[in-house]
Parts: sequence; C-alpha cells; structure tokens
Amino acid sequence: MAANRRPTLADVAKEVGVSAKTVSRVLNEDGPSSPETRERVLAAVAKLGFQPNLMARNIRVGGPDTTVGLVVPDLGNPFFGTVASGIEDIVRSRGLTLLMGSSAEDPDREKALIQTFLARRVSMLMVVPAFGADHSHLKAPRAAGLPVVFLDRPGVGLSADCVVSSNRTGVHEGVSHLVARGHSRIGFIGDLPAKLYTRRERLAGYRLALAEAGLPYDRALVSGAHSQDGAASETTALLSLPDPPTAIFAGNNMMALGVIAQLARARRKDIALITFDDLPLAETLEPALTVVAQDPATIGETAAKTALARLDGDHSRVRTIMVPTRLVIRSSSELLPRPAEPTTARN
Repeated sequence: MAANRRPTLADVAKEVGVSAKTVSRVLNEDGPSSPETRERVLAAVAKLGFQPNLMARNIRVGGPDTTVGLVVPDLGNPFFGTVASGIEDIVRSRGLTLLMGSSAEDPDREKALIQTFLARRVSMLMVVPAFGADHSHLKAPRAAGLPVVFLDRPGVGLSADCVVSSNRTGVHEGVSHLVARGHSRIGFIGDLPAKLYTRRERLAGYRLALAEAGLPYDRALVSGAHSQDGAASETTALLSLPDPPTAIFAGNNMMALGVIAQLARARRKDIALITFDDLPLAETLEPALTVVAQDPATIGETAAKTALARLDGDHSRVRTIMVPTRLVIRSSSELLPRPAEPTTARN
C-alpha cells in the first residue's frame, strides 16, 4: 500500500486473503462468517488503521448516519459555542456525533449547508435560522421522520419544535431595574435587522417596562447595529442627543462590547449599563457589568432532548419551549442618574 494513502476495504481483504465482500460482512455484521475469519479481519483492520466509510454505508442501505447537524449564524459568537456544547453533551450519550456549520446569516448559505447535512442522512437537524430564510424545503424530510428543531429563533415556513430564551421577560426585568434606580431616559441598542425575532422580542420587553412605569417611548433613544464598531457609533450618537440617556440597555453581547469600549474611550463613567447575554469576565470589568443572562447550555440540552424524543417516536404536537433568563445585578446598573442642572434665572 502506498505511503500517505488511507487504507481501503480492498487493502483489508488483501491482507487477510479473503474477498472484499467477506470483509464487508464482518464489519457490518450482515452475513455469516466464521469466528476465525472475523478475528483475522478485525486484526487486519487494526493493523492497517482502516476506518469504515459510515456515510457511504448508510446511503447504500438507506439508514440514517450517526451524526447530528447544527447550523448557526456565527461560529465566532461564544453564545452559539455554548449552545453546541449543550447539544453535544446530550447526543454523545446516544453514540451520535455533532457536526456544525455557519450560515453567516445568509439564507442561501444556510440552505446549502442543510442540504449537505441531508445528503449525509443526519439523524437529527438543528438550526438557528438566518434572517430571511424559508424552511419550507424541510417539509418533506420532516414528514419522512427527520427530527428538526429550531433554536434561538423560530423557523419560517415549517411547523417544528423551537427552543428560545425568554427574551421579552428578560429585557422587561432589566429595564425595570434601571427604572427602579431612578432612570427615565434609557437608551436601547439592539441587533439588526430590526425585524429579527430576538430584536423584536427584546424591544417589546423594553417598551413594556417603560409603559408600566408610565414613561414615554422615545424613538430617538432606540437604535441598532450588527457589530461592535456599529454599537460604539450608536453609543456616541445617543450620548450626543440634546436630552441624552442616563442608562443604556445593550441588546446582546456583541452590542455590549461596542458600548463598553465607547464609554471607556469617552471616559463616561456616569452611564448605567445592562446587557442581554453574559460576557466572559463581565464581573471583572470596572464597573462590573449587570447582565440578563441567558442559559445557552440549557437551550442546547433542551433542543437535543426534544430531537431525541422525536427520534424515539414522540409524535405529540410541535411546541415552543422558553428557557428562562436571569438578571445578574452588578455595579454597572447601580449608577444613579445625575440630577438635572439647575437653570440660572436672568434679570
């Protein structure tokens, strides 16, 4: 066998002195073979380092692969990394391997990646939908028994299980905390596009908290970005308003990083801040960052358990499962609004 070439079924057959069909019967346990032949085949497999092509076998026999497909919009976002870890912790116990790819928030790229997973007959499919994606193309695979679960955002064009955070409730709790600290001018910097499910739900929580406090909704205090630099620019714009906010609510961890960086550059230590999503080392910042913490590991675990239940024959109605958030109060939200400067009377 040539160096640097992966051993094949034919190589194992040649090593043992039997046919490739005999080797296949031994490895797949789909036909008779003597104990002696089985022992010799397995010894040759170990010696040569042969790895069976499970994908090819599953396609040939029409069975599912031992893999789980996961599509996320951004591999660089630690939130989705933790979601993936939660999924893997569950499926690994069933002998399944997690495969993950990024859509980069591109619906066409998402669909192509899903088709790749379907071609290798994944046992289950989990998707964090890209904005603007249509999932009606999954109707036939789902009807054929493929478990499909959406995470973080609902899918479009397909009725399927979905696992999301309690976005609206979490933001409502965070903004209410700022109101209780005396803030009435609270900026909101959310993700883009504005019609994104998580953005809409979090803005709804913001508006509900203001309404319950009897505070007006001021469009000038609401902005959006899709990068740290964009969030930094929006922070500058908010603080430049004639009547600027005394507190800011950042709609996700990426927005928070931009806000924090810009406040530091501007030496603004008087602005209270809360973000949706916890950040690594958030408690070591100065001031320590108050967050509405999601539970991405539980989101992943819940999605995996839901998909496995479907795989095991659960035919109950599709459901949306909300994973609770938790307000973690640190010092960044404890800053009180500065009292209004008194006007000087003129004679």
